[in-house]
Amino acid sequence: MENNDIIRRIRYSFDFDDNKMIEVFALGESKVTRTQISSWLKKDLDPGYVTLSDFQLAIFLNGLIIEKRGKKEGPKPIPENKLNNNIIFRKLRIALNLKDNDILELLNLVGLKISKHELSAFFRKPGQSQYRECKDQILRNFLRGMQMKYREKK
Repeated sequence: MENNDIIRRIRYSFDFDDNKMIEVFALGESKVTRTQISSWLKKDLDPGYVTLSDFQLAIFLNGLIIEKRGKKEGPKPIPENKLNNNIIFRKLRIALNLKDNDILELLNLVGLKISKHELSAFFRKPGQSQYRECKDQILRNFLRGMQMKYREKK
């Protein structure tokens, strides 16, 4: 999945306006402008479209964790230079304080059924034998389930 699509879906799910997006980036210790946010949220074919880098998305996700869970004592998390679906999934899980059953429930909302064992494989370290790469379809369905649950509350 493209980083721009991920940030668009998160913004929609939580009904964040531009000021809130700027605030979340600030929590991740990055200063962004309304123009940058606007260019990241444009559709791919729009002439003003700018690709959101992995580093910028990691900053946003770290800010989202602080926004949803509060500041944690100790050193701030260092944004990753390279993201994959597993890292994005893990950061969203942390931000929303989701347990395995909560994630399975979100996936059930969109008609995707996986076992707890399959789910836990996405959150293992890459070197472990049970580690499994999170494909775009899983992340996309999780984000859609997140939209259904959190956007519905509004």
